[in-house]
Order: sequence, then C-alpha cells, then structure tokens
Amino acid sequence: MGASMWQQVGQTIASEFSDLPDAAQVTRILLRLTLAALLGGLLGIEREQKGKAAGVRTHMLVAMGSALFMLLSQQSGMEDDAVSRVVQGIIAGIGFLGAGTILKGDNEDKVRGLTTAAGIWLTAAIGVAAGMGRESTAVLSTLLALAIFALMPRLVRRFEKPEARVVDESARQDQR
Repeated sequence: MGASMWQQVGQTIASEFSDLPDAAQVTRILLRLTLAALLGGLLGIEREQKGKAAGVRTHMLVAMGSALFMLLSQQSGMEDDAVSRVVQGIIAGIGFLGAGTILKGDNEDKVRGLTTAAGIWLTAAIGVAAGMGRESTAVLSTLLALAIFALMPRLVRRFEKPEARVVDESARQDQR
C-alpha cells in the first residue's frame, strides 16, 4: 500500500506540472520571464543611480509580473478581447504603483516622481511585450527609454533660459 500511495503522489505532482508539455515550452517561459526581468532591471539601475524611490528590484518585478500575466493569458487560451482586458488590468494596477512614487510637498511648487512613475508604466509595457513573445519590441523600447533617461536632461538644460539655470543651480545647492 505504501508504494501505491507514493506512486499516486508522483502522478499527482506530474499532472500539476502538465502545463509544461515539453522543453521548448519551458525554454520559452524562462526566456520571456528572464528577458523581462533583465530589461526592467536596466531601467531600475538608472533610476536607482539617481536615488529614486523605485529601483532595480521594483522595475524587475514590474516587468516580470507583467510578462507572467501575459504568459498565463496565452497559456489559458484566452481570446484576444480577454487578453486585452488583462493588459488593461496591468495598466490600471501599475497606475496605482506609479502614483505611490509621485510626491508633492506642502511647501513645494514642484511635483516629484513623475519620471519614475512613467518609467514604471513603461517597464510594465516592456514586460507585456516580452511576455507576448515580442522580444525585439521589448529590447528596442528599453534602449529608447535608456536614451531618454540619459539624453533628455542634457537637452533640456541646453535649451533652458539662462535665468532658469541660475534658479535651478541654487536649488541644487540648497539640497546639498
């Protein structure tokens, strides 16, 4: 009776993992989730280096979670309209997460955290692309986002009015 019970346990465990029919499917899932996490991590590194609230781990988890939701919807055989509702749910959920990074102090005229919130939102979209098997789109979007993070502050400073630079520099010195 003991061997029969263990055989049944083994069969139950095997049936629970039957959603992975072959090595190709396992590889596909691992590739998409890993790519999403790595691309999210690249965006998170940039944010963390600038001392922002959402860093490497947050961005990695957002991208990988978004990819996982897409993988699950594909594996369950959902129709396109149902998959679009999954994407809508991801967008709405990430909106709440992004809102948590936006701060406005009582005595401040400036709102902080909008770029980080937008980065989290984009990270979710990159995760969705990776989860759907659109790896090239995910990689290109990440590279473009990194270029925006790196180049736009320089461009903005270059075209800023001289008096705005003086005010901005004095504000930076006050923060030190």
